[in-house]
Amino acid sequence: MFDKLLGIEERFEKTNEMLCSPETVSDQQLYTKLMKELKQLTPVVEKFREYKKIKATLDESRELLEGGGLDKDFKEMVQEEFEAAKEQIQGCEEELKILLLPRDPNDDKSVILEIRAGAGGEEAALFANSLFRMYSMYAEARGWKIEILSENPTELGGYKEIIASVDGDGAYSRFKFESGVHRVQRVPETESQGRIQTSTVTVAVLPEAEDVDFELNPADLQIDVFRSSGAGGQKVNKTSSAIRVTHLPTGMVVECQDERSQYKNKDKALKVLRSRLLEIEQAKHDAEIAGTRKAQVGTGDRSERIRTYNFPQGRVSDHRIGLTLYKIEQIMNGDLDEIIDALITADTAEKLKAEE
Repeated sequence: MFDKLLGIEERFEKTNEMLCSPETVSDQQLYTKLMKELKQLTPVVEKFREYKKIKATLDESRELLEGGGLDKDFKEMVQEEFEAAKEQIQGCEEELKILLLPRDPNDDKSVILEIRAGAGGEEAALFANSLFRMYSMYAEARGWKIEILSENPTELGGYKEIIASVDGDGAYSRFKFESGVHRVQRVPETESQGRIQTSTVTVAVLPEAEDVDFELNPADLQIDVFRSSGAGGQKVNKTSSAIRVTHLPTGMVVECQDERSQYKNKDKALKVLRSRLLEIEQAKHDAEIAGTRKAQVGTGDRSERIRTYNFPQGRVSDHRIGLTLYKIEQIMNGDLDEIIDALITADTAEKLKAEE
């Protein structure tokens, strides 16, 4: 581990030197790449340097104690210093092990969030709206920008489907555990007998693909323009600005009719398409690496039931880690950190176990 840390520290110094050179400053692409690398190396190097300071204190205290000849008061002080450093260094080593775990290359990226009503008809569509509101409030609380890319609303205010982008540093690292089936148990507003109904909503979280991640070949795309449709009223666009993009090699179709501008709809549709195709490529890559998915909390598979929201009992249960919280109102208002932090901790523990 320490040879690896020395190599990282050396790379950190070299990266810093390169960033100060005129050649790097004039090359914007290289400068951005090196700044990103420096950002990833910094926490590891800072923790390693902290470790080295504590280790020096520990060694110095040990030498003094083993050398003998100390008066009582000084010996007690050195002994206390030795014990404190011994405890600190253990904690430091554990933190370094976590920092050295293979990092998800997508963690810093923004995300494409896809929410679709599943079983349960209109109640499922209404809960899809509730989940979108929950994620929107969470994103806003963290200072991230959320933008609707495509929506298919119902007459009662639900969503058959809603796709949005969440732009913010580290958005994927927090949202990635939300992929899967979310189950709701509550009495629908449309239920006159007061019976509890169980419905499902599917959530997919994709890291937003950049042009360098997945380049689309224009020859592989069929782009159709059509007139927007909707739940009615003023939201219906009378002009032909809606866009349907078909990726011919895979048959994947993305529609966007949220904007009145044809060009904006096209940009949004391509953003979603690029991210979906990148996800397919990554899934193939993960399948080739034995155990990659096993060393994570859940599979991220959108068919896996991950969480239940039980309104009559006021609880939210995450089935992957056996966590139940009796604070459904706060959670539905975007207070997701306790659940997400627990999922990250469990995921880290699984990865540490896999490294042993």
